[in-house]
Amino acid sequence: MNEMLSFLGIVLMVGLTGIGSSIGVTICGNAAVGAMKKNPDALGQYIGLSALPSSQGLYGFVGFFMAKAALDKLVAAGPVSIYAAWAILAAGIILGIVGAYSAIRQAQVCANGIQAIGNGENVFSATMVMAVFPELYAILALLVTILIVGSF
Repeated sequence: MNEMLSFLGIVLMVGLTGIGSSIGVTICGNAAVGAMKKNPDALGQYIGLSALPSSQGLYGFVGFFMAKAALDKLVAAGPVSIYAAWAILAAGIILGIVGAYSAIRQAQVCANGIQAIGNGENVFSATMVMAVFPELYAILALLVTILIVGSF
């Protein structure tokens, strides 16, 4: 039972961050397609901004490896305690929800920048800076996950 709770946490950290990233890159991709109609010369900038929300999915993948390694170590040592199971589940919920929400909100920032670039504005650098702010919370969630699973 405890191992199942742990695996649920691992599934959530990968699944939710992946869902958030896929929604995020879709939001940006849709904005880029619209912007290319007005300013096709800025394709490289559109691609750069569109790729940013994919990093949260990578954080979920890193969290997976960390949590899976911790769980493997726990299983090898004997039965997984309820404390460890709930800790891994909590880490999965934290990283999954924060990562998904961060990716979607970051995509909205990037999509607005893409739209402005399509209208001829020179806002690529400013958009990159503004897109860092939602990203920071996904990084913090990953760090919390690493601290939680690293305590075993």
